[in-house]
Amino acid sequence: MRNKVRSAFEVCPIEVGVAVAGGDWKLTIVSKLVAGPLRFGRLQREAGPVSAKTLTRQLRALEDDGILIRTVYPEVPPHVTYELTESGAALAEIAEELGDWSERYIRPVYDREDAG
Repeated sequence: MRNKVRSAFEVCPIEVGVAVAGGDWKLTIVSKLVAGPLRFGRLQREAGPVSAKTLTRQLRALEDDGILIRTVYPEVPPHVTYELTESGAALAEIAEELGDWSERYIRPVYDREDAG
């Protein structure tokens, strides 16, 4: 992902954000981790209908990009948690703003559909 981010930045800094935060479930994952660290199963339940394969892939990508930290506890059975880094917390704020924008955007769209 690093090469993709570097290439995106050379074109436009906004593309860096899209390269890092874009992708299935990434912003949902980030928003669910705002409250604190979560284990995989809990994160999957809270995120919605995301497959374990997709969630694992996106968690790895977010970890590689420094958005979250994966902590493995030496226990039996293994205990793994995910939590946001400082960059991840900053991204969560942007995700919340995007959600606010989405609500303002979609309301008139629904109103037009209901009127038509």
